[in-house]
Amino acid sequence: MRIVDLSLDIEHGTPTFPLDPKTGVLVHHTIKSMKYNITQLILSTHLGTHLDAPFHFFDEGRTVDALDLAKCLGPARIVTLTGIGPGSEISVRDFLPHEKHFRAGAKIILHTGWSRHFPRDRYFQEMPGITVEAAKWIAGKDIGLLGLDLPGVNPTEWEEVHKIFLAREIVIVEGLAHLEDLRADEVFFIALPLKLKGRDGSPVRAVAVEGFQNGAAL
Repeated sequence: MRIVDLSLDIEHGTPTFPLDPKTGVLVHHTIKSMKYNITQLILSTHLGTHLDAPFHFFDEGRTVDALDLAKCLGPARIVTLTGIGPGSEISVRDFLPHEKHFRAGAKIILHTGWSRHFPRDRYFQEMPGITVEAAKWIAGKDIGLLGLDLPGVNPTEWEEVHKIFLAREIVIVEGLAHLEDLRADEVFFIALPLKLKGRDGSPVRAVAVEGFQNGAAL
């Protein structure tokens, strides 16, 4: 069994989208001051590698503590997309060669290579995005989870694309990293959120387990 960490690092000042909450990782006590180390965290629910729940865009939507956790772990397919550069549109045409993997309940992980730009400004400012047409195509396949190594689903039509996925209760995991370290196209994927009662999303520690059969890690 081989475990690959697919998560971005979190540290004081880790960048986010300009209007999102800023990141604080603050020393609260040390061994010298209190005989133990303890840290205060100030985090966006959508910091770094994170998960979106339907409540993110729908007041009546399912909150992160009420998600079906079966959607957050299980066998997943890595879909590698080539030629995805700054500001690129990811269209239906990009997905057609992989169409057989987009089936009901499937977990799909998109590998574009964009995470290599984190934490530089261009990671947020020049990100590619899934087109509205492609989002409708994916949602129509009734998949269970969509993971991607981008900070968001679309830089300009973010509201519509999010709503297309979240209206179908497709779990979105954004900000994945290190997908280039994977050796297999089929992995056991885990991205469990914090149990934040009544909220819209959560940072996750996303990992891929290589070496599994019939959906069970060896």
